[in-house]
Amino acid sequence: MSKVIRTQKPSVLPWYAAALVFAVLCAALPAYKLWALLIALGGAAVMFGAAKKVCPPRVVEHEVPFHTGSGDVDEMLADIQQKLDALHALNEALPDPELSAAMTRMEKAGRSIVETVEASPAKAKQVRRFANYYLPDAVNVLEQYAKLARQGVRGENAASIRAEVERNAASIATAFENQLDALYAAESMDLSADLTVLQNMMKGQGLS
Repeated sequence: MSKVIRTQKPSVLPWYAAALVFAVLCAALPAYKLWALLIALGGAAVMFGAAKKVCPPRVVEHEVPFHTGSGDVDEMLADIQQKLDALHALNEALPDPELSAAMTRMEKAGRSIVETVEASPAKAKQVRRFANYYLPDAVNVLEQYAKLARQGVRGENAASIRAEVERNAASIATAFENQLDALYAAESMDLSADLTVLQNMMKGQGLS
């Protein structure tokens, strides 16, 4: 999910105003004398302070795909999202219903992985292999499949490749779903432990 980041950009006008005052005072006073130089510096400082009040920092807004607080995690999530968008486009172009269903599962699991890591950036290390190998390789294979389909190649090798992709697509989707499930392994263990404690408490009080 994209975020709007607001940053403050200081105005350069106070610096220009201070420099102008300093130049004018140096021209009007004997700047080679220490007292004159101090007056010029003081006048520039006063002008700088006054100009800052008149010219406050400018608020700049820019949109970023992710803002988890970690640049590496944001970059990884943006890359995953880009590849999932490519997967979605491929799915729209391929007519095979079984392959399309598997690709829909891949995309759904991938989007959920992105949402989970965005909410809990500490989980990012658990999906590095998915982001760097599994997803890119899956998209690459499906792109080659789509290329063969577009070109209408009907040779034995092309048919064998298409059949292999169609046969393994569901397994790839399952691997994506298992990756998502693995992100919740710790939470499942904690929940199981909490339920065990609750059950023991209820038994101890004769409530179950």
